[in-house]
Amino acid sequence: MLNKRKGGNDMSTGGRSPKPWQRAFVIIAAIIVGSFMLIFGAWSLLFPRSFDAFIDFPPYNENLLHDVGAFQIGIGISMLLSLMWSNGIGIALVGFIVAGAIHSINHALDRHLGGQPLDQWELAGHVLVALAALIVHLWRGSRQEE
Repeated sequence: MLNKRKGGNDMSTGGRSPKPWQRAFVIIAAIIVGSFMLIFGAWSLLFPRSFDAFIDFPPYNENLLHDVGAFQIGIGISMLLSLMWSNGIGIALVGFIVAGAIHSINHALDRHLGGQPLDQWELAGHVLVALAALIVHLWRGSRQEE
């Protein structure tokens, strides 16, 4: 059930607290999946040829593998952040900001591989909108606690 005061899901269902094994399972699963996404995302982003050989999914596209890495890192950050923060929209915005920032940088660095001249700027614009939303969201939340 959504806990409005905390801004996210506190793992309670119908007013009942989760059993210890349920909480442990969720935490362990989030750590494993989040770490997996971070590791594979970093691998795809930093070593695209090696990652491409591992996944064996031709044809090779360096920019695409960089983008996959960006999105996997954003998902991994979101998964791990959810263990520390129960603010659903905040977590989603942080994950998008991380993935979007890396994605924008990828397009700037991979410009020689193709794409459109304004890609990195359009992507950066989306990140700035999400960052502004996160700031407003956090500011609003801190104002409500006063």
